[in-house]
Amino acid sequence: MTTTGTMTPTRSLSYIALFAAVIAVFGLIPKIDLPFGVPITLQSLGIMLVGCLLGPKRAFYTVGLFLVAVALGLPLLSGGRGGLGVFVAPSAGFLAGWLIGAVVCGLCMRLFMRLFARRMPDASGKALFAAAFASSVIGGIVVMYAFGILGLMLAAHLSVTQASLAVLAFIPGDLVKCAICAVLVQSVVRGMPSWRLDRD
Repeated sequence: MTTTGTMTPTRSLSYIALFAAVIAVFGLIPKIDLPFGVPITLQSLGIMLVGCLLGPKRAFYTVGLFLVAVALGLPLLSGGRGGLGVFVAPSAGFLAGWLIGAVVCGLCMRLFMRLFARRMPDASGKALFAAAFASSVIGGIVVMYAFGILGLMLAAHLSVTQASLAVLAFIPGDLVKCAICAVLVQSVVRGMPSWRLDRD
């Protein structure tokens, strides 16, 4: 990271590859299957981290790289799933939501840091935690759930009410993930004070 907060192309590519690998590693944690075909996994935490730490543009490339690898058949999703079939399964909406959700997390984080902590006076404290938590909720829950509900309606033939009620099962765990994401973002900033959270 340079002192101006910009990344060299090589370092940017390195972070994209690294965080794509982080999402894949989270897929090694055993999934919990739910009756309507969408498992509970830790990989959505990776999506939140990617958005909050890399910014919207690099988050898009990171999650896009991961999804392309999955589409090519690499078993990177929880439970060792991969291939084009996962994109027509009931969980397909959430996969699309990962891409957009990560971008929204990045946009929200950039906005919060520019509005409330441009110089990051409380970068390791409550302000940063609140910014990362709120960004994770907006991108990692609100946006992802919107896509997830649409996917359930199309792939599982549920009504909007049924799909909305189904995803409620994810809320407690995802709120915990948002808190974990916020703590991890704090840890990164404390360990690497030059890390910019308001970059494009």
